[in-house]
Amino acid sequence: MKKMLLIAVALLAGAALYSQDKKDIVKTGWNLGPLPAIAYDADKGLQLGAVLQLFDYGNGTNYPNYDSKIYLEYSYFTKGSHLIQARYDNKELIPGVRWSSTVRVNLDKAFDFYGFNGYGTYYDNVRIAKGLDKGSSDPIFSPFYKYSRNEVRFKTDFLGIITPGLRWEAGLFFDYYKLGSIDYDNINKGKSEEKKFPTDMKTLYDVYKESGIVSEAERDGGYAGGLRAGLVYDSRDKEGAPSRGIWAEGHVTAALPGISKIQYYKYSLTWRHYVPIVSNDVLTFAYRLNYEGTFGNSAPFYALSYITNMGEKCDFEGMGGYQTVRGIMRNRVVGLDMATYTAELRWRFVKFPLWNQNIALALNAFSDGSMVTKGIDISRLKALSGFPVPVYGEPKDTPHITFGAGFRFIMNENFIVAAEYGTPLTHLLKNSPLHDQDGTGAFYVNVGYLF
Repeated sequence: MKKMLLIAVALLAGAALYSQDKKDIVKTGWNLGPLPAIAYDADKGLQLGAVLQLFDYGNGTNYPNYDSKIYLEYSYFTKGSHLIQARYDNKELIPGVRWSSTVRVNLDKAFDFYGFNGYGTYYDNVRIAKGLDKGSSDPIFSPFYKYSRNEVRFKTDFLGIITPGLRWEAGLFFDYYKLGSIDYDNINKGKSEEKKFPTDMKTLYDVYKESGIVSEAERDGGYAGGLRAGLVYDSRDKEGAPSRGIWAEGHVTAALPGISKIQYYKYSLTWRHYVPIVSNDVLTFAYRLNYEGTFGNSAPFYALSYITNMGEKCDFEGMGGYQTVRGIMRNRVVGLDMATYTAELRWRFVKFPLWNQNIALALNAFSDGSMVTKGIDISRLKALSGFPVPVYGEPKDTPHITFGAGFRFIMNENFIVAAEYGTPLTHLLKNSPLHDQDGTGAFYVNVGYLF
């Protein structure tokens, strides 16, 4: 066995060294990246749909960076959600200015809701596991942590040059949310009587509404629109899969009166750093530090659980899930202010030309984490002593940390298919009061690097 392992390691190392000397094919014109969206996300279920990415490399001068990009997606997830999105990114249309626009429609009959302040809200992992056990007389308990959420999000951003590397950012956004309690008929459809979620049992979202933690103004959702503005410094060697440089930005978001149901102001600070350990993209250490903050002490809760992003990509929804903290449950960490980190080692162990395309295969090991640094007042949950399910947790949030690893298929530095698995640290701490408070781990198949 040891001999076989040594041979495998030697072959991989040899392939990596051999691939360093291979010159990339310089891509020009339009290149298609169609992908059947047959994937899996532990938060959403099995994904069925299609993704189409079109990259325009022009005359190849900027390769591996593109001149413009179109991204189209429709996906259905077996846990009850639909995702439709279109993104456009152009660096050539307006001289000296990069223009990006995104529209996303997300329809979810059973969206995750684990309360506010991270560990400040207790997650009944024992009841969840018991309800899912075969032969258990308990109802399927997972709908307790669900609510209905439909959203439409649109933004258009502009990025212009101040000095080489330093740029200004400015943009407009408009969001619409429609929120409500879960659809019991849909949740219980096809289940035996003992497995149905009781229609007379309140969900956690119902508890938050009735206790006033989710205010009357925000409980049904609404619309928000306004401005974003900021600065960005970018010294990356390339955008799709960078191996050196810094990408840092800070911007403010203003949901303005008249075009927003609830007025609020937020800010976002993000530092991303790519450190080459072995040159030619072979081994790279990359990390991201992010702080999402709120000016004042109020904002609609549905606008909080994002790493806001200016440019071609949508805001990263979480905190928890593929784009933010891999391995913990989606929306496990929600507060007025949140600090998040990602650190990973990226090993591109082989690259080769195939059918006139530049192909590379890569592995990565990572650790992600997040915590609420300024919480929402949920103290009134303490008074719910007669409620059959505990809902009030720790008095103060602490870091939610995960570890994991993944695989990447990379074509032309921009079309990237990813498969990753993450495990919460609390899942490994069997004797801790926080054991499984972040779930038991999650597997994802998606596209791209996180940053």
